[in-house]
Amino acid sequence: MVRFILRARCFLPLDIGVRSGEKGPRLTAIGSSFYAEWRVRAGVVPLLREDTDSPPERLLQAIWLHQRLLRDRLLSRAGEPVRVLHPGFQSLEGGPDFRDALIQIGDSPARRGDIEVDVRPSGWRAHGHDRNPAFVGVILHVTWEGDEAPAGCPPGLTLRGLLDAPLGELSLWLGNEGGPGFPPSLRGRCHAPLQTLAAEKRDELLRQAALVRLASKAGWFQARARQAGWEQALWEGLFRALGYKHNAWPMQRLAELRPRWAAEVGTLGVQARLLGLSGLLPPELTRALPVADGYVRQVWDAWWRERDQFADCVLPREAWRLHGIRPANHPQRRLALASHWVREQKLPARLQAWCTTAGSPAAVAEGLLECLRTGADDFWSWHWTLKSRRLASPATLLGPMRAGDLAMNVVIPWLWARAAEGGNAPLRSGLEARYFSWPAGEDNSLLRLARERLLGGGSRRTLATAAAQQGLTQLVRDFCEHSNAVCDECRLPAMIAEWRTTGVSLPAAAAPG
Repeated sequence: MVRFILRARCFLPLDIGVRSGEKGPRLTAIGSSFYAEWRVRAGVVPLLREDTDSPPERLLQAIWLHQRLLRDRLLSRAGEPVRVLHPGFQSLEGGPDFRDALIQIGDSPARRGDIEVDVRPSGWRAHGHDRNPAFVGVILHVTWEGDEAPAGCPPGLTLRGLLDAPLGELSLWLGNEGGPGFPPSLRGRCHAPLQTLAAEKRDELLRQAALVRLASKAGWFQARARQAGWEQALWEGLFRALGYKHNAWPMQRLAELRPRWAAEVGTLGVQARLLGLSGLLPPELTRALPVADGYVRQVWDAWWRERDQFADCVLPREAWRLHGIRPANHPQRRLALASHWVREQKLPARLQAWCTTAGSPAAVAEGLLECLRTGADDFWSWHWTLKSRRLASPATLLGPMRAGDLAMNVVIPWLWARAAEGGNAPLRSGLEARYFSWPAGEDNSLLRLARERLLGGGSRRTLATAAAQQGLTQLVRDFCEHSNAVCDECRLPAMIAEWRTTGVSLPAAAAPG
C-alpha cells in the first residue's frame, strides 16, 4: 500500500510495509494514522532524503542528543576515531549547543567540554563562534557536511553517512524532540535510587540539603560582615543577586565600591554614578528615541562632572555578559532599582523589622515585596534599557518572583546569620520556617537538568517550594559538579543506599561560625 505525503518540493511515497528485497520495514513503526501523516503535511517535521537534503540544525541536535549514529564508525575530520562517552546536555541559554560532553579522539585522554552543532564547518566562522568567548570550551564541532573547515575551528565530526537509520525516518521519529528532554540512558546514576525513595524520605533529603545551602549562604554573610560590617555585606549580596548568574561579579564589584559612591546625592545622581562606574553608559545618543536620549543626556551631565574622581574604578564593558539577557533583567535596569534602595537608606532597617512580623506565608512574601519595592521612576518605570522604546504601560522595577529569589538567596540568609551570631534561637527558627514555606520560584536550566538527571524527569511542580529547589540545587553543587557526565566516582547513589539501609537520618546543617 502506497500513500503520498505532500512535501514542499515534491510528492514522496511513504511505504507502510516491506518492499520486496528490503531487509526490513520502512517507517512501519510510525504507522499510517491520520495524525502521523498530517504532522508531515503540515510541516511540523520535515521528510528528508539523506542523499539530497541537509537537515535543519534542530534535527541535527536531536540526532546528536539521542546518539542516532553508527557510533563505532565515527571519525574526526583528521581521520582519528571519535568515541562519544557522553554527548553532553543541551543548552537553552545561548552559547554552544551542548555542555559538559565527554569525548575521546584518537589515543588522547577523554576530554570534558562543549559541543557545537552546525550544518557545515563554515558555520563556525559565519555564525561568529570564532569571536565569541562563550565558545572557547568547544572540543568538537559536529556538522552534517564535510566541507573544509576554517582556520581555528575545533576538531570536527561529519555525520553524513553515519546515521543509524535513514534521514527521513529519523526526522519522523525525532520530530521536535530537540528540546530539553533526553533519553533515560543519559540520566544520572542517582535517578534510580532517588526515584525508589519514599516521597517523605526524598523530601527530607531535599529539606536537609536546603538547610545546608542556607547555612552556607549565611556563612558567607557572616564572614564578609567581619571584614566590612553587616550592612555592607547585605549590599554586596543584594547587588550580586541582581546580577543573576552571568553578571554577579561585576555587580558585586560595584557594591564593594559603595563606600566611595554612596555619598548623599539624589536618585539621579546615584544612577549616574552606578551607570558610569559600570561602563554601561552609552557613549552616543540614539538620535531616534527622544525620551531615552533626554534621560541619557541628564545622566551624562551628572557623570561628566564626577567621572575623573572615579576613573580608577570604572569597569570595562567587557566585564559584562549581555548576550541573551531579557530586557527586563538588563544590568542597567537592575542598577536603577539598586539606586532607589541606596538613595532611601532605609532598606536594612525595613528588612530587620520584616523578619519579626507575623502572618501567613502569602502575607509574609507580600510584606517582603513591599520592603523591596520602590516608588515610580520617571524613566525606568517606562523603559527596559537606555536604548529601548517607551513601554505601553508602566512596569515595576521588582516583581514577586525576583523578590522571592532575593528572599531565599540574600535576605533570609543575612538575617539568619545575624540571629545565629546573636544567639537568638527563636528568631532563627522563625526564619527557617519562612525559608521552608516560601513558594517555588522561577524554573531555570539548572533545575530542569537536575530534575531530568536526578529525579528522572517531572514537571516544575515536582518541587513545590523554593526550599526544595534550593535543596536540589545543593545536590547538584555537592555531587554533580564534582563528577562528569557519566557520573564517575559520584558518591550520591552510595549515600542514598546507606541511608535507606541504616535508616539513619542525614545530619542537619550546623550554624555558621
